[in-house]
Formats: sequence, structure tokens, C-alpha cells
Amino acid sequence: MTDQLLEFKEIIRSRPVSAQRKPDKQTRKLLLYLFTSTRGGFTRLRIIMQLLNQPYNTHQLAKVLHLDYKAVQHHMKVLEKNNMVLKIGEKYGAIFHLSNFLEINISALDEAIEKLYRKMNYKKVYL
Repeated sequence: MTDQLLEFKEIIRSRPVSAQRKPDKQTRKLLLYLFTSTRGGFTRLRIIMQLLNQPYNTHQLAKVLHLDYKAVQHHMKVLEKNNMVLKIGEKYGAIFHLSNFLEINISALDEAIEKLYRKMNYKKVYL
């Protein structure tokens, strides 16, 4: 998993930044909350990384990521509610792609990936 996080970080850094804009405090907090402070943050990050390449529907994402359809459906609802993805269409055939909000603030995702990486590599030492 940590190798995937490093790969995600490289993908984010290699993306062309259209507008050099520093994300505001609330945006940074939202991204950190969604991807590091809640269960399923790593899965949501994997979904976002797939959507960077092309739009998918829920079934396609479940197949590509080797996850349960209902789990992907849940994460898509969370991402849509927090304005990370846009849904085009209705019901089963709905296609998801990244929202303009996330596209503009994609550089802030780098910080969330870094924090998740540190969190996953942290080892507790009991004395």
C-alpha cells in the first residue's frame, strides 16, 4: 500500500498545474479529513487516482480496483457529497469524473497523501 501512495504522489506532482493557486485552509482540512482521518481514506484515494485518467461508473471502478460494488458505491456517495466528484447520469449507468473543485485544488492532495503515508508507516513502540 505504501508503494501505491508513493506512486500516487508522483502522479499528482507530475500533473500540469493550470493555475498556481494555494488551496485555502478549509479545502486543506476537507482533503485531510476525507483521505486521512476517516476509515476508507486510502480507498477513496485509489478511486480519485483512477478518475484522474478517465471517467468510470461504479461497476467499472469496482472491477478495476477489485472492490465490492457496494463499498465503491458508498465511497462515491461520500466523494460526491464533499464535491470531489461529479456524477453524470442516473442510477446504474451514472458516470463519475473529478469535479472542477478538486481539479483546481489537486496540489493540496499531495499533502493528504504525505500524511496518509506517514500514518501508515507509523509504528507504535510500547515500553
